[in-house]
Amino acid sequence: MNFGELKAIDSHGHYGVYTQATANPLACQFSSASGSEVAARARACGVEWTVVSPLAGLLPRGTTTDVFAANEVAFKEVPAVQGLLQYVIVNPLQPKTYDQARRMLRAPWCVGIKIHPEEHCYRIADHGEKLFSFFEEVAAPVMTHSGCPNSLPADFVPFANRHPGARVLLAHLGNGAGDNGRVENQVRAVQAAKHGNLWVDTSSARSILPGLIEWAVQEIGAERLLFGSDTPLYHVAMQRTRIEMAEISAEAKRLILREIPWNFFHLDRLPASGVFVV
Repeated sequence: MNFGELKAIDSHGHYGVYTQATANPLACQFSSASGSEVAARARACGVEWTVVSPLAGLLPRGTTTDVFAANEVAFKEVPAVQGLLQYVIVNPLQPKTYDQARRMLRAPWCVGIKIHPEEHCYRIADHGEKLFSFFEEVAAPVMTHSGCPNSLPADFVPFANRHPGARVLLAHLGNGAGDNGRVENQVRAVQAAKHGNLWVDTSSARSILPGLIEWAVQEIGAERLLFGSDTPLYHVAMQRTRIEMAEISAEAKRLILREIPWNFFHLDRLPASGVFVV
């Protein structure tokens, strides 16, 4: 399999300016990209669609980021770039983002919800009940950061078990920054979800570990894994190549790169032309 044989779906992207007060300015520059740049890099390695959230709605870290305003800008910008789809960001500390998400999810290019307990500085253990109730209400797929202190994978499990209608994608396979570097936590959370309503994406620096992707497929099956790159923070072609070269079956690669993301986001609703009428 190569880039030309299968059009992938990238379940984890961003666009905009990367801003962190403590980060090196040059590193921030390298982690920034316009929507058009993100889409062009995706096309170059055979990615048909990238689901993005605006970095302006996540950064800088803390409670002052205006998530509502960033969502409004993205709602206009994303459909204008062929190859991009939108996550609407919900922040429980900014309650008006709930109604905003209800509205935006009616648009065909807004295919899911993004939450980020780390950048927005809240514990999923404290806010999960309201969030998961909302996820069930709107029946939309959800992407969440996971693996850091506010977003330990195990903390999502009780809410997933109480809310079987919620469908949640845990980002960053192998990220164990909040638990002494343990690489297995996302997989164990998926296994503990008794309704089968947790998944995990491959967007992690840890995914380059030899054996991690392969072990995850063995433990939970390719049906629970979605390709994600975390573009532009990571290089999308590098992340795709890791799946292409994994020691797993061709069928598992097809599932991870396209079929499972396609079904997770219900992309059969998209216009065949790939162009949205705004």
